[in-house]
Amino acid sequence: WTQILAFVGVIEVYNLAGVSDDSRTPGDSPLFGAFGIPGAGGISDPEKRSKSLNAELNNGRLAMMAIIGMFFQDGLTGSAWGDWSNYTDSPLRAFEGEL
Repeated sequence: WTQILAFVGVIEVYNLAGVSDDSRTPGDSPLFGAFGIPGAGGISDPEKRSKSLNAELNNGRLAMMAIIGMFFQDGLTGSAWGDWSNYTDSPLRAFEGEL
């Protein structure tokens, strides 16, 4: 835990040190690269960067819809995962007898 807190603390200190510039897009700091690591390289091609950021936004939206669906299912049925004993013909159980 100490290593994780130290790493996050260093990232936050660098981030709060005023390295951000209002002319840049949010999250695009000149000192931070991939995964927010100081000094790491980022995506230099603007078209690829835009495509990657859009993919990240779409994955986040999909994850939000999935968790809301699980909340809704849990509210209706009392179980967010369903009862696997009802799904005897599921392809997920194809090799269950071989284990």
